[in-house]
Amino acid sequence: MRVLHFFKTYWPDTFGGVERTIHAIAKGTEKHGICSEVLSLSRSPDTNTMLFDGHMAYKAKLDFELASTGFSCDVFRHFRELSKEADIIHFHFPWPLMDIVNLATRHGKPTIVTYHSDIVKQKTLLKFYQPLMFRFLGSMDRIVATSSNYLRSSEVLRAFSSKTRVIPLGLSEGDYPVVAEETRVRWSSRLPKRFFLFIGVLRYYKGVHVLLEAARQTGLDVVLIGNGPLEDELKGKVRQQNLSNVHFLGALPDEDKVAILDLSLGLVFPSHLRSEAFGLSLVEAAMRAKPMISCEIGTGTSFVNLDGETGLVIPPNDATALSQAMTRLWNDHHMALSYGSNARRRYETNFTAERMAQSYMELYREVASSR
Repeated sequence: MRVLHFFKTYWPDTFGGVERTIHAIAKGTEKHGICSEVLSLSRSPDTNTMLFDGHMAYKAKLDFELASTGFSCDVFRHFRELSKEADIIHFHFPWPLMDIVNLATRHGKPTIVTYHSDIVKQKTLLKFYQPLMFRFLGSMDRIVATSSNYLRSSEVLRAFSSKTRVIPLGLSEGDYPVVAEETRVRWSSRLPKRFFLFIGVLRYYKGVHVLLEAARQTGLDVVLIGNGPLEDELKGKVRQQNLSNVHFLGALPDEDKVAILDLSLGLVFPSHLRSEAFGLSLVEAAMRAKPMISCEIGTGTSFVNLDGETGLVIPPNDATALSQAMTRLWNDHHMALSYGSNARRRYETNFTAERMAQSYMELYREVASSR
């Protein structure tokens, strides 16, 4: 069976949360006889079209971007050609151009779409896009939500609940490098003895401004891995307030990230808006048996992190609540260890890439046989 994944961006151009999910599905379903291909946009389509970890990553030329949406004239031709060879088309939402390509090419193949997130920020444009969006989602054979929490809280998904399945996102430990002892020692000597860790792109919905205020209130050490659009602004706040307990490390390779995660007391994940639909960094923390602090925003973050079991869940955009949660974990070593152990068990039960791939394999077969 051949499956064509379609999303606005993919490796080597980018490798964020959605891209990691596509990779994990492609790699995991290969063991079940699925041949996966990925089509995305790139400013260097010829150079970046290549074999990646057992599957082809095809690129169409990115012409321009508007409101976080990539546009391409070339992608219609590429999609039409690749879809002819596919048994199933697997879309990854949201990306408005994808809706247009699907309707314009009339490929006639079985379809599923993984619904990664509501459109949260572009509310004005959403009013114009909504008719196309509902037509696109209505045309899908199956829709996949990444958590039952998101299915319940998304007005869009509730409109299609009869054909929506829940398949949680998963990660494979095998995709992460083994940490060399010299790497662990290097970071251990460089970082504070005890610290909380944040991992993620520094975007508007990540709630890092709340984390900085909590760091100011508590004086506890906080390490941040990642860069992004708000990096300069956030670093400016740290300098202005002389927060010597806040440490920005920038984007780091996976080996360094895992080493630092292992050294940390736990993960702080203060995302405060629904743009944070799941939180793969939470899964990474659970995989390494770390307790978590996250916010209740009605999405998958509270599906990964269960309050009082794998960590603490607090109200969003509340620096005082975050300060109190950090202080509780900091002062109660037994609680932190217990939450971390529970998180690891929950990862093994719910969030492995193998489990996710098996669920998608079953869905592919179901959709293919129903046509």
